Formats: sequence, structure tokens, C-alpha cells
Amino acid sequence: MHVSLDTMVDTLKAAAESSRLRILALLSRGDLTVSDLTEILGQSQPRVSRHLKLLLEAGLIGRYQEGSWAFFRLSDADSARDFVMGLVSSIRGADPQVERDLERLASVKRKRQDRATEYFSVNAASWDHIRSLHVPDRAVEAAMLKLVGKRPFQSMLDLGTGTGRLLEIFSPLYRRGVGIDMSREMLTVARANLDKAGVSNAQVRQGDIFSPPVERDAFDLVTIHQVLHYLDDPARAIHEAARLLRPAGRLVIVDFAPHALEFLRDEHAHVRLGFSDRQISEWFAEAGLDLEDAQEFEPRGGNEARLTVKLWLGRDRRLLIADPASEQTKVNSIGEIA
Repeated sequence: MHVSLDTMVDTLKAAAESSRLRILALLSRGDLTVSDLTEILGQSQPRVSRHLKLLLEAGLIGRYQEGSWAFFRLSDADSARDFVMGLVSSIRGADPQVERDLERLASVKRKRQDRATEYFSVNAASWDHIRSLHVPDRAVEAAMLKLVGKRPFQSMLDLGTGTGRLLEIFSPLYRRGVGIDMSREMLTVARANLDKAGVSNAQVRQGDIFSPPVERDAFDLVTIHQVLHYLDDPARAIHEAARLLRPAGRLVIVDFAPHALEFLRDEHAHVRLGFSDRQISEWFAEAGLDLEDAQEFEPRGGNEARLTVKLWLGRDRRLLIADPASEQTKVNSIGEIA
């Protein structure tokens, strides 16, 4: 893509200021709010907002609204992102001020995660009940089982396993099941539930959804059930989940459609207020997955919280190719038979 000389000059002027360069370096690590940037930069909100306005006008960043929160991110335009990444890659690790910013960014993200972890810990024993206030669990579970089908498979991974419910309902299909969760209290509940249900082919372990302690290219089915809305970087979680799939493996995500129920943020540590089909589809594509199905479940009448549940199925694009001569399995990463 080619731009005019005047446009390039305006773009360079917008980026050619230390605070704005620092903002670009931070947004290259993920989406942030004005409050986040104010805390990290140590500047007033009006000053930070002014910098963001100039970067927006130059087309270097984008803005999206979730309820009362406004998030900022790098521009979706490839040319703008390439330009910004070229700038910030040259200053990462080379400037003490940027390094301090990144340390404060890590602190902001830890605080978000701590809120979610604390919520899980406090509510571990009653989590199933809390979730039932917002989600028609049985209908979604039935749809998931129908979508996955009755054909047995080798292995399943449930990221953010919570009470272990998905490991329980899919246990007749898989030979080996693994559940990952950060909360020890949740893992205690999950183990008790699996024991009670007589599920012996699954295990749960503590781990981070962004770096789960399991092998890559190893699972036929990965599930992320009502977890993405707690995460600072859902796209990264999807990307990491995709790396754990075997070729042609499936990723099933259940979460909320976009909504404006702010109390879920304030009282239940939700970071994101739902996801659109387009957003999930784009994240799937970036992770090398094809969106095969999307289903919607309207809220029950009379619920105090009117939430629509969404179910998305993505499939790894790589094909498994059996070689009769060697009886070995080959993987073609671009999904074509070589």
C-alpha cells in the first residue's frame, strides 16, 4: 500500500514524541484502557487522552468500546501495524523508560489476573450455581456433545476447567483428558466432582491458560468454556490453544455474545463484555483455524441477567496424511496434499 508524502509526514509527526512512542510500545503488547495507560505512564488522564487522539487521527491505533470502558489497540491496517512494530522493535530493551513502562504494564496485567483468581478462589464451591444464573448449561452442553459427535478420540484438553464439568460429560469419548486451571480451590472441586462421577481417564492440574503445562500438537479436542471474558488477551489464549491441537483437531469455545452488563465487571471480575462472531472468526484465522460453526442460545425468560450464550467451533487447517509405505503420519501445514 502506498501513501502520499503529506500523509507520511503527518504519520511521522504523530509518532515523533516520546510519550506517544511509549504508548505505541505498550499497545504493541496488548489492548489497554486510558486508566491503564495513565497508571503506567504516570501522566494525567487529559494528557494521555490527547496523545491517544493524535495517534487515532494518524491511523496508528484503533479504539473500541465495551460498556463504559474504552480500549485502545494498534491499528488493524497491515501497513500501520508494520510501521509501528518497526518503530517499537528498535527501542524495546534499549531504553530504561520503556523498560519501566513494560514493568508497570506487567503489574497492571497481574492486578487484572489477581482479581479473577481471587474471585475464583472465593466462589470455588458455588461456581456452578453462579454460572447457572447466567447460562443455560444443559442446553449448551447438549449442543457441544452433538457438535463433537459420538466418534471416540484420543485426547481432550479443557483450558480453565473450573469444576471439571466438561471433562465429565466428554469422558465416554476420549481416552485421555486433561484439565488446566490456575485456582487450587477450583482444582480441588474438579477432582472431587470427577471422583464422584467415576471419571478415571482424566486429570486436572494447575497451570496458566497462556502457557499450559502440556505438550503441543497433542489434542484432538480443546475446550475453553466461559473463560475468555476473564482474560486480558483472549486472542493470545486462542492462539496458544490452537498450538496444542493435532492436525485437523477442533477447538470449541463457549462464551457470551456482546452485552452491556457492567455489574459482571464490577462484581464478577469480567474483563470483556462478550464477543462477536466476527471477532472470534478473525482470531481463529490468525491462529490457523477455520470457523466451522457458530450457535446462539438466547437467555431464559425471567433471568435477572439477560445474556446470550455463544458456541464456536474451530478446526485446525492442517491435514493428517497417512503414508501407507512408512505407516507414519505426515503433516502438511498449509492444508494441501503434497
